[in-house]
Amino acid sequence: MSQTSYALLTEQEETTSTMKALVFYGPGQIGLETVPIPRPRAGEAVIRVTLTTICGTDLHILRGEYPVKPGLIIGHEPVGIIHELGEGITGYEVGDRVLVGAITPCGQCNSCLGGNWSQCGGPLGGWKFGNTINGAQAEYLLVPHAQANLAKIPDELADEQVVLLGDIASTGISAAESADLEIGDTVAVFAQGPIGLCATAGAKLKGASLIIAVESDPVRTEMSKRMGADVVLDFTKEDVVESIKHLTRGRGVDVAIEALGTQATFENALSVLRPGGTLSSLGVYSGKLSVPVEPFAAGLGDHKIVTTLCPGGKERMRRLMELVRHGRLDLTPLLTHSFALDRINEAYQVFAERSNGVIKVAIRP
Repeated sequence: MSQTSYALLTEQEETTSTMKALVFYGPGQIGLETVPIPRPRAGEAVIRVTLTTICGTDLHILRGEYPVKPGLIIGHEPVGIIHELGEGITGYEVGDRVLVGAITPCGQCNSCLGGNWSQCGGPLGGWKFGNTINGAQAEYLLVPHAQANLAKIPDELADEQVVLLGDIASTGISAAESADLEIGDTVAVFAQGPIGLCATAGAKLKGASLIIAVESDPVRTEMSKRMGADVVLDFTKEDVVESIKHLTRGRGVDVAIEALGTQATFENALSVLRPGGTLSSLGVYSGKLSVPVEPFAAGLGDHKIVTTLCPGGKERMRRLMELVRHGRLDLTPLLTHSFALDRINEAYQVFAERSNGVIKVAIRP
């Protein structure tokens, strides 16, 4: 073999065995690196990522508010094409287009068998991508427990129609599910970021009679109405607790959804509940969170406070895709910006600063 041919072969081998990925170095520090493409072991799969996004949780990681180990590839919202299958995976082929949830349960442990998919293997154990194993802001992704987590995408659905189902839609809709929202219930949703917007859509899907959203950003206010809010209150211009009590004729709401993760929104959500109502908390809290005595009725108001970590697994993803396929749910308007993986640092800046009316950014490896 000539020296020239050998050099070409080496270059080709390097191209097909490495990938670009966004690596977390420490608080405030991320960067693109060239790293090896993962190889699947038994029960695993590798997908070529065709579309992913940046999540608010990624910002918490970047800011040092949620600790992960340096050197980790972050991101947890993948759509892709099966690149390689490990032993023991049946019913799938290389080339299949798949959605993978942010939560990847094993389906076999006590938590999974008890229906607590997100707590697979222990507290928060179902959330692996970008938390305990390498994540999706990369050209390729290793999927654990692939048999339980590869959800085939119907041919008639585009990547953009399903990418938000893996995390924010599953999480947002779960707020109404965890609260056991009933047909005719009144609902208040505090904050209309991506999760809050999906919570608004979920309340509508579950049959709420009145959905009151709380948001000050004009772009998100309009999107909130598009997702199903009947009224949007601007907390910078009015006392939203008093306004919500007025809208519910002094009764309070049946369900309050907290979708931001701050002390103020938590307290307001609790303050607008009727006796016996449910506070469904989705926000990721950092620092200390306290329960105020008065709106909590000193613990005697029969209130319920429930929390939810994004439900995962392929059956959850299939059900959500069916909502999209049959026209019940359309989240594509939330994808307001698009970036190539090479520009992901710019995408993080736009998303973090909420520039140019951004709601969600699409990252295209």
